[in-house]
Amino acid sequence: MNYLLLPLLKDIQKKKRYISEKDMKKLSKKTSIPIAKIYATATFYSMLHTKKQGKYIIEICDSPSCYVNGSIDLIKFLEKKLKIKSGETTKNGKFSLHICSCIGCCDQAPAMKINERVYGNLTKKKIEEILDKCKF
Repeated sequence: MNYLLLPLLKDIQKKKRYISEKDMKKLSKKTSIPIAKIYATATFYSMLHTKKQGKYIIEICDSPSCYVNGSIDLIKFLEKKLKIKSGETTKNGKFSLHICSCIGCCDQAPAMKINERVYGNLTKKKIEEILDKCKF
């Protein structure tokens, strides 16, 4: 059953946008997987979130391809624009920001995902336009 843990956690997150402690306890009871193992898995992977997330989850890549193409400046730009740091959610609950490893779009670096939709060849201007289209 352990090999199913990651897909099960991803399913919970897909429905609720994050995995609560209550969700982990239910999953442990249902699968007999120790709660410690579930918690360790949920907190190990950067794509899993154990805190409530905003309506729009921004995951900006800082892997080597994105890094050499300017992702650090774009991360700083996003943090300043949204007034949050990586791992935080805006006060109005609209955006959550996360720095992540490779999202598989090295040919479009720098890249980010918003709610699983990929945006590549990013610039500050392009990010502004993308964020402006995010409705609350």
